[in-house]
Amino acid sequence: MLSRLTRPQALAVCAVPVVALLATAVFAPLPFSLAQPGMTANVLADNKGTPVITISGAPVRKTTGQLRMTTIEATNPDTRVSLGDVLSAWFATDKAVMPRDSVYPSGQSTKQIEEHNTEQMKESQDEATQAALDYLHLSDKNVKVTLKLADVGGPSAGLLFTLGIIDKLDGNGSGGELTGGRNIAGTGTIDADGKVGAVGGVALKTQAARRDGATVFLVPKDECGDAKAELPKGLRLIPVTTLKGAVNSLVALETGKGSVPGC
Repeated sequence: MLSRLTRPQALAVCAVPVVALLATAVFAPLPFSLAQPGMTANVLADNKGTPVITISGAPVRKTTGQLRMTTIEATNPDTRVSLGDVLSAWFATDKAVMPRDSVYPSGQSTKQIEEHNTEQMKESQDEATQAALDYLHLSDKNVKVTLKLADVGGPSAGLLFTLGIIDKLDGNGSGGELTGGRNIAGTGTIDADGKVGAVGGVALKTQAARRDGATVFLVPKDECGDAKAELPKGLRLIPVTTLKGAVNSLVALETGKGSVPGC
C-alpha cells in the first residue's frame, strides 16, 4: 500500500526536476554570440606600425584629422554561451546579445569563417578604392592604392576607406581637409558605385568611437534608430546613403555652408 504524500512533501518532490531543468538551462550552450565595442583605427594614419592607406602615382596631402573605422568584438563561434551569460549581457549597455548566425555563417568552421571575413575585407577594399578613384575622376592605371588593416575582417570599413583615400588625394576639394581636423568615426559598406550599405552592431560601434575620441559618427541611414539606442553623449550622428552625400555632409560640417543631416 502506498503512503500518501503531504503537500510540502509533494512540492519538494516536484521541485527536484524543476531545479534540474533550470540548472540545465542556465549552463546549457545557446545559439548566441555576445558582442561588445571593439577596436577603432584611424585610416589616415598607421595601424600596428603600417600605414592603412598607401598611395602612389599621385600627390598625397598631409592630414591632421582622423577618420576612424569601428568594430565590434564578438565571442568566438565555438564559445559556449549560457543563459546566465545572456542575461548578464542583456542588461549591460556596453554589450549585446546577437544570434550566432547573424555574426558567423552557419555550418562553417572557425578557419572557414576567418577565410570568409578576410575575403570580404579584400572585396571591400577593392570596391572602396574604385569608388574613391571614380569620385575623383582618376584612373587605377595611374594611381595605385594599397589598403592594409591587420586583424580586421568583413566589409564594414568600406566607407571609411573610401573617405580616407579621398582626403589624402583631394581633401575637401578646396584646399582644406575633408575632416576639418576633427576626429570622425563611422561605419558602412560601400560598393564601386558609391552606395553605402548597412552593417549591424552600430550601437556598440558608436560607443567604441566615443571612447576613442570621436565627436562625429557617420552611420548608414537605415541604422539611425539602432545608432541612437545607446548613443554616447558628445557624439553627433550623420546619416549617409551614398559616398557623395557623405562627402557633402563633411564639407558642410567643416565650412558651415549647407545643411548637415541628422538622425
